[in-house]
Amino acid sequence: QVQLVESGGGSVQAGGSLRLSCAAAGYTRCMGWFRQAPGKGREAVALMSSGGGSTSYGDSVKGRFTISQDTKNTVYLQMNSLKPEDTAMYYCAAHGALWRSCYGASPARLYDSWGQGTQVTVSS
Repeated sequence: QVQLVESGGGSVQAGGSLRLSCAAAGYTRCMGWFRQAPGKGREAVALMSSGGGSTSYGDSVKGRFTISQDTKNTVYLQMNSLKPEDTAMYYCAAHGALWRSCYGASPARLYDSWGQGTQVTVSS
């Protein structure tokens, strides 16, 4: 497992933008962002293969959110055109298993390192 430190959450009005950051303290094979709203399950928002460039997005955020990574193993989530339904706790996740995919039908099960979460609140 690897330590993950998130930052960048906050409150914004609908239509606004926020950028989340997540710094990993070691090697990662895959990194991504999940979110969980009160009373709902954990939803995969955006996932990526570290250094490889492939990405996957949840249907509800396609065209609005962008995941990216820098050379220092920090992953970002740029969130544009935010909607009230994007309000949730956002979690950074990662795993370092070379044989394990970054994507799947239940992606949360693939990740074994999790950040503490950062709250995103979008008001109408």
